[in-house]
Amino acid sequence: MAAITQAQAKPQTRRIGRARLRDWLDGYLLTSPFIIGFLVFTAFPMLYAIWLSFHKWNLIGAPTFVGLDNYLKALTHPTAQLSLYNSAFYTVFAVPIQLVISFTLALALTQAIRFRDLYRAGFYLPIIVPLVASAVVWQRVFHPEFGILNEALGWFGIPPAKWLFDPALAKPAFILMSFWMIGRQMVIFIAGLGNIPQSLLEAASIDGAGPVRRLFSIVLPLMTPLIFYNCVIAVINSFQIFVPALIMTDGGPQNATLFAVLNIYREGFQFFNMGYAAALSWELFIIVIGFTIAQFRLSQRWVYYSD
Repeated sequence: MAAITQAQAKPQTRRIGRARLRDWLDGYLLTSPFIIGFLVFTAFPMLYAIWLSFHKWNLIGAPTFVGLDNYLKALTHPTAQLSLYNSAFYTVFAVPIQLVISFTLALALTQAIRFRDLYRAGFYLPIIVPLVASAVVWQRVFHPEFGILNEALGWFGIPPAKWLFDPALAKPAFILMSFWMIGRQMVIFIAGLGNIPQSLLEAASIDGAGPVRRLFSIVLPLMTPLIFYNCVIAVINSFQIFVPALIMTDGGPQNATLFAVLNIYREGFQFFNMGYAAALSWELFIIVIGFTIAQFRLSQRWVYYSD
């Protein structure tokens, strides 16, 4: 009897195994475009960059092994340190202001106002504009003689400024330009605000809580996961600013807008120091990963999850 039971169980086990194997094959087949793309365009370049960072290579001759020289240069060279400082300065000031403005806009555009959808579309529209086109437009906006920004400031008696030609004003100009791209954050905040239970807000109103109290006691705590998400993405994107700096100032004036990625591009494709550029890219990668891990650790103190 036991032998018959085992004999009946084996074909069933094989059928289950084949079905599971077929599911695995279907899954890998469906995800194969992403897997192949990740291996070819992400994993292989990253691994090759690690190997290249220990070599000196000018794109023509054979790479020469130099050990840790590229990393030592990346940690000590004044230009590399300045580029990291520029990126950190831009991130520290741009990201918090972006979050405040986008959250305020989301609060305003979730109210019952006329043409609300039109305003939402208008604030999101810059996201679909190519970065090159945006950089060219903002280059004209900051023009010292014909720029619309100086023209608007002149209405209040403020003298014109040489935004992109003054080292003290170049980074603030880029921070100001970054507000142009807050539509994505605003849309995420609008989606989160729409999911806040109205019953909580109504109960708080019945208990006598005003709009400000409801904002700080209900809305903000429930929105902390989305604030955290937008903060992480914004920090990563800020450290990767490249196209506007290349087109608008090419790192000037006096390297005031020489951000980290632009410095990597220069070393690799203008000065042909590919090994040094690879070391700089890994240095930036480690810094961004460090910031991201720190944000996740700190999020345990202020991000509220209902589950």
